[in-house]
Amino acid sequence: MQLLLSHKTALRFALSRKTLAVLFACIASALPSAPACGQQQSADLVLVGGNIYTVDQSRPHAEAIAVNAGRIVAVGSDKAISAYITPETQVIDLKGKFAMPGFIEGHAHFMGLGESMMMLNLHKAKTWNEIVLQVENATRTTPPGEWIIGRGWHQSKWDHVPSPNVDGYPTNFEMNLATPDHPVLLTHASGHMSFANEYAMRLAGIDVDTVNPRGGEIVKDENGKPIGIFRETAQALIQKVKTRADSQRPQSEKQAYSQRAAELASMECLKKGITSFQDAGSTLATVRTLRQLADKGKLGVRLWVMIRDDNERLRGQLANFKMIGYADQFLTCRALKRSIDGALGAHGAWLLAPYQDLPTSSGLNTASIESVTETAKLGIKNDFQVCVHAIGDRANREVLDIYEKMFREFPSQFPRRWRIEHAQHLHPDDIPRFGKLGVIASMQGIHCTSDAIFVPQRLGMRRSEEGAYVWKSLIETGAIVTNGTDAPVEDVDPIASFYASVTRRLTDKFTFFPEQVLSREQAIRSYTIDNAYAAFEENIKGSLVPGKLADIVVLNNDLIQCDAEQIKNTRVEMTIIDGRIAFQAQATTTNSE
Repeated sequence: MQLLLSHKTALRFALSRKTLAVLFACIASALPSAPACGQQQSADLVLVGGNIYTVDQSRPHAEAIAVNAGRIVAVGSDKAISAYITPETQVIDLKGKFAMPGFIEGHAHFMGLGESMMMLNLHKAKTWNEIVLQVENATRTTPPGEWIIGRGWHQSKWDHVPSPNVDGYPTNFEMNLATPDHPVLLTHASGHMSFANEYAMRLAGIDVDTVNPRGGEIVKDENGKPIGIFRETAQALIQKVKTRADSQRPQSEKQAYSQRAAELASMECLKKGITSFQDAGSTLATVRTLRQLADKGKLGVRLWVMIRDDNERLRGQLANFKMIGYADQFLTCRALKRSIDGALGAHGAWLLAPYQDLPTSSGLNTASIESVTETAKLGIKNDFQVCVHAIGDRANREVLDIYEKMFREFPSQFPRRWRIEHAQHLHPDDIPRFGKLGVIASMQGIHCTSDAIFVPQRLGMRRSEEGAYVWKSLIETGAIVTNGTDAPVEDVDPIASFYASVTRRLTDKFTFFPEQVLSREQAIRSYTIDNAYAAFEENIKGSLVPGKLADIVVLNNDLIQCDAEQIKNTRVEMTIIDGRIAFQAQATTTNSE
């Protein structure tokens, strides 16, 4: 395995601005498969012998690609592209393997992904007792008084309901016995709920008299005692204590931690074929860190970042944070992120009608309509896209109403490409509004099959069928639907999300409303050119055409033609970013001609 995280090449800097201008003028005036301007043009990298799916409607299939200075200069047959080969050209024989544009992760959390790889992984636990044991084992190597953190538990995916419990959620009784000397904070798989032991609650001053914050809930037993479960905004009551402890660490230690998180996230993405990553919400402080890493060439994948911060801070600083194509197209920051509700798994999605399995609740509204509207106005004033997390049907309706009002009050001759992040559960009346308003449905295929085991419990069958993960219905009414994983909520692997998108299959015997499946072509578009469009980047990435960035993934299976079950066995053979091999799973025939 080979991981190469540096993205700058000597050849890129050797080209003068004038040379680049001539190069791209030639490309624009020439046939894609022929040397530009009638002159012999060389390439520093050529891929031949491939089964290449370009996502370009004018030339969907090709055998070979020529790359120079990090850009695609020609796409066509082996014979045509041979004209670009010189003695200095690196030539890679794909031997018939499937190549396509590098995957664009459409909604995930970059630093969160890296950080999740440095804490307890609770995703595979089948019982609450397994998690207690994991944490107890961690106490043996963690000094007393230091935090033990983990992520990934999900009560709806355990083999049985823990005892004791409240509404199916574990109490902290057993954990308190196992961890008397350590504060413990375990984040739910969704990220919208957390568990804390007694030690952590004591540090935060949580007791029977603590009231619920707006948009959150401290889950309590029948006697009014907090059990250790904190929904939505109530998580901040514990997290702020952990953050305060982290702030005491030396600056050098914090910087090393951030750099390591970025490095781990980059490596994980590259080995899974991801070349661009749409980060779904970072604070202004985190964006500063990302810019510093970009300056040092420490970002292994291209980032497109949504800023998620307080409106007051945004008002004073936003103008200084807009970046488009910074650090050789490795960092763009041009969007704002808000969350108006929570997650279905945590009973936090804001619904028009109560939960079927918790009829006393319709979910949680985590930010006021006024606050989200103010953020939208800041986006308009500063020419930022607006992206709002909305999962429940009530949340989606409210966001669509805000967007429609803003579009009417502040008309623009150009599409704003505002987004709703997740758009998981919709009322049928609101499905056509996405296409009509030009609102992008930024969805995650893997959420459908991951959540399907409990969605009917939460919503009932009628609401599930009419509005749960209705990708196909949205596309048919003219909406752009994009794809991703919401990592670290799910594994960042695009293959798993692609499989979910084209099958919606949980087991051989159960498919979750198959009428909503995407075609193979639609699913690839959702992970490439449509994600690029959703970021105003379709002119530089998302398809393999001359002039675009040379970001390519090579796979062992043909995602268009292979059997559906073979999709799950697809592996990444090679990831190319900026015209360089950033990941290689095994030796691939390489020679110079």
